[in-house]
Amino acid sequence: MASEEASLRALESLMTEFFHDCTTNERKREIEALLNNFAQQIGAWRFCLYFLSSTRNDYVMMYSLTVFENLINKMWLGVPSQDKMEIRSCLPKLLLAHHKTLPYFIRNKLCKVIVDIGRQDWPMFYHDFFTNILQLIQSPVTTPLGLIMLKTTSEELACPREDLSVARKEELRKLLLDQVQTVLGLLTGILETVWDKHSVTAATPPPSPTSGESGDLLSNLLQSPSSAKLLNQPIPILDAESEYICSLALECLAHLFSWIPLSASITPSLLTTIFHFARFGCDIRARKMASVNGNSQNCVLGQERGRLGVLAMSCINELMSKNCVPMEFEEYLLRMFQQTFYLLQKITKDNNAHTVKSRLEELDESYIEKFTDFLRLFVSVHLRRIESYSQFPVVEFLTLLFKYTFHQPTHEGYFSCLDIWTLFLDYLTSKIKSRLGDKEAVLNRYEDALVLLLTEVLNRIQFRYNQAQLEELDDETLDDDQTEWQRYLRQSLEVVAKVMELLPTHAFSTLFPVLQDNLDVYLGLQQFIVTSGSGHRLNITAENDCRRLHCSLRDLSSLLQAVGRLAEYFIGDVFAARFSDALTVVERLVKVTLYGSQIKLYNIETAVPSVLKPDLIDVHAQSLAALQAYSHWLAQYCSEAHRQNTQQFFTLISTTMDAVTPLISTKVQDKLLLSACHLLVSLATTVRPVFLISIPAVQKIFNRITDASAQRLVDKAQVLVCRALSNILLLPWPNLPENEQQWPVRSINHASLISALSRDYRNLKSSVVAPQRKMPLDDTKVIIHRTLSVLEDIVENISGESTKSRQICYHSLQESVQVSLALFPAFIHQSDVTDEMLSFFLTLFRGLRVQMGVPFTEQIIQTFLNMFTREQLAESILHEGSTGCRVVEKFLKILQVVVQEPGQVFKPFLPSIISLCMEQVYPIIAERPSPDVKAELFELLFRTLHHNWRYFFKSSVLASVQRGVAEEQMENEPQFSAIMQAFGQSFLQPDIHLFKQNLFYLETLNTKQKLYHKKIFRTTMLFQFVNVLLQVLVHKSHDLLQEEIGIAIYNMASVDFDGFFAAFLPEFLSSCDGVDANQKNVLGRNFKMDRDLPSFTQNVHRLVNDLRYYRLCNDSLPPGTVKL
Repeated sequence: MASEEASLRALESLMTEFFHDCTTNERKREIEALLNNFAQQIGAWRFCLYFLSSTRNDYVMMYSLTVFENLINKMWLGVPSQDKMEIRSCLPKLLLAHHKTLPYFIRNKLCKVIVDIGRQDWPMFYHDFFTNILQLIQSPVTTPLGLIMLKTTSEELACPREDLSVARKEELRKLLLDQVQTVLGLLTGILETVWDKHSVTAATPPPSPTSGESGDLLSNLLQSPSSAKLLNQPIPILDAESEYICSLALECLAHLFSWIPLSASITPSLLTTIFHFARFGCDIRARKMASVNGNSQNCVLGQERGRLGVLAMSCINELMSKNCVPMEFEEYLLRMFQQTFYLLQKITKDNNAHTVKSRLEELDESYIEKFTDFLRLFVSVHLRRIESYSQFPVVEFLTLLFKYTFHQPTHEGYFSCLDIWTLFLDYLTSKIKSRLGDKEAVLNRYEDALVLLLTEVLNRIQFRYNQAQLEELDDETLDDDQTEWQRYLRQSLEVVAKVMELLPTHAFSTLFPVLQDNLDVYLGLQQFIVTSGSGHRLNITAENDCRRLHCSLRDLSSLLQAVGRLAEYFIGDVFAARFSDALTVVERLVKVTLYGSQIKLYNIETAVPSVLKPDLIDVHAQSLAALQAYSHWLAQYCSEAHRQNTQQFFTLISTTMDAVTPLISTKVQDKLLLSACHLLVSLATTVRPVFLISIPAVQKIFNRITDASAQRLVDKAQVLVCRALSNILLLPWPNLPENEQQWPVRSINHASLISALSRDYRNLKSSVVAPQRKMPLDDTKVIIHRTLSVLEDIVENISGESTKSRQICYHSLQESVQVSLALFPAFIHQSDVTDEMLSFFLTLFRGLRVQMGVPFTEQIIQTFLNMFTREQLAESILHEGSTGCRVVEKFLKILQVVVQEPGQVFKPFLPSIISLCMEQVYPIIAERPSPDVKAELFELLFRTLHHNWRYFFKSSVLASVQRGVAEEQMENEPQFSAIMQAFGQSFLQPDIHLFKQNLFYLETLNTKQKLYHKKIFRTTMLFQFVNVLLQVLVHKSHDLLQEEIGIAIYNMASVDFDGFFAAFLPEFLSSCDGVDANQKNVLGRNFKMDRDLPSFTQNVHRLVNDLRYYRLCNDSLPPGTVKL
């Protein structure tokens, strides 16, 4: 090597060149290779030590430290002990000499390198590692440096990475735990000293509005007057150095709290001190002072002080997030809550100078976030523990939380607070369910708070009260399938619904009058409608009136959604008790929907069409959706009305149909049309009144849909209307005996409905058979798509119904099904058509296979098996992209239904299904990295085994009775072995979803059928699977599934523990490369012969960790090292 001086100059110029804008990527790669080679040389560290002490070039220093880092973490084992001693002595000296002048990132990196040495060598070879850190902290000149070293030590040693053995990890944790009390004592001392020193010198502040706080609403939280007095002291003004030291100390505490257990080491004085610093976050006065004094230095100080508050809250939240609280720590917790609520009271205090909102706006956003996190942890983790303390006033806490929630300066902050209320309401609901005896007492305690919450949340969703904020919400951009406005409304309505569950009468009497007010405005619009040349016009033109109408319509839309959301609280056991309230709501909704349809508000001209027209359409659509939400209530009313035959129920339904029918038209906007269709489906499916079909409005819809000349609705609406009409004819009427169901008439009507819907489709058969009448392919595709989407939906919706309904349905569809089978071969190369046809057949198999009968089902399966040749499968999977793969997946799904069918009917197909899977599909997809088709194929193989176990294992009762013949007979062994081999292969592939699915399938087969115990599996496959799973753990390729893999290995090994410990483990270790014989022995010895699941899986993970660690060590030894 060249001289140190020359090398340094060369390195500096290389580094400058590397980071220069003009250097090409090619040249950068050359320089990188050169630097890597230099770092690999034995003794390169000596040069780096020289570079560090002699250069001012940041790049050179960073490079030199990287060389050390690499040496310590990857090559330390092979470094001569004399060199190690020298490095351990030189680097800390270097740090001490230069820590004040080094850039912070270089200094931090140097600290980490020294900590890395400690991680390897402390306490055996580096016994003063930790005492040095403690000394640095205790010496005022080096306190910041000591704190940085301490935090780095906590980060690197408490939760070390892979590159240590499990024994060393455990040893380090124990060594650190021994030091915790000392360290916490030191940190407490530092924070207290800074606080006390500056408190003494703090000038007495002028009397401020905050000085009389101790007699306030929460004074009973702080038992001892002294603690209240302490917290009322003015916050000291810190100099920059003290700020810095305190922030480092709080960062250390936050990290320590993340891993040390709650114990007596965390003393009351430490907690109080942390709370003192948490006050920095909510101290506006200090910020004001900084900005008044004007210079930028003070502004920065103000921000820094805010940061101290954020760091202190981080410490508190680390402690709060621990669910396991020892008895002796509970009192500390109570004290923590008391002190935090003191802060909450401070933040939400109203006085002349500040409204709560302006106070919150002035606080650091991160501080508010941390504070909200604290409140969430308090409610979700600790409320049940604390509520029982008589001295903890929960209701007063809720009052503060209420103020905090409704003065949040940002939407996100408000959402987070609503989440906390949701947690609280869930807690209350489950508490009441578990203690029904004192339900009233619990509710009385919280009633006022809940009513207040409900009223305020309702106000927040109304433009009348909250226009400025609501207009900021985005209602255009979709995020997770909802806009910001929809999310806001949904979260608010969830809170309303949860209060309704607890206090139904209050909630209803709060909501209904508000709805009524907005309805009156809407219903009053009729008087402003005038007839103009081109139609009807809304004669409201003044800008202010239009704006007020816009707000009222938006509010009505939101309140309709709220009323719909509450529908579930009027049904079931409470139907009779709350009948009159529900009837009032439903009657209003029916009136509103009819009004909208009659005066055609959706087609009216307005002064501001871009705003008011969407508003009017939305209100109309929401009124239909709200009415639909009451369909279960209507169904319950229907069964009651059936006994009393009330005219009232008939009127409700027929009026609803009068409102719906005019909207089922191509002239109506999609949003409104679809709302009407969904309501129609609910009436037909959920309510099912006997008289529905005889209502003229329903007859009108039948005629429109079956009229070939009528214009077709958009696809989605057409499907919904056809579903509703089909269900009116197919679904049994509630509360009527079989002989009054009028099946013969309904069957004839259903057949003519389906015949009309499938007319064009059935005619295709002749055009495919007779080529001279061929129509253009695109037209054919449109007919196929339109018809099959409707028929498939009808079948899907009938699949769970009574046998009679399914018989009628299949009878009507029979001809269309036969046409589909005849058309299928003609379209086998059109994957989009095949996809739709197979979807239809899949739905038929799932819903109507019994009705189709065995011969026809066999004919369908045979047709498919003949069509899907190896060539056709390859074309679909390899050349037709995602549609082709979807076709094959649907085909495999159909076969899944077939192999699950009980009884002997489809058993003859098993050999050809298995051979299709293993000889035709599997070879095409096995080596493809893409996950397409694989999941469906393996599900089919799993279902084949699971539902046809006796196809492979003939179990006879006699065999199990005769002890001599313990083993079952095995049949079709080659097929079974091939399937198992495919499962094994899938574990070698990177797709984690497939891995998880297949592991679950094997485990299920073991639970249900004792797969791992079968002789063929035990003797020829068991340890191959264990080997593959262990290798997966070692390679860390599927780390997210560590736990599942560990359990599977245990379940397999437990079949033959003796074989596992005596034969498999030694063999596995002897086949491991990259470790020497001695290391293999250690790995074997450390694997204890435990046979319970937790210990065994712990041993597996220990083995995997240590095997990786030894390989890492061995890779890092210099070439030619002799290992003894």
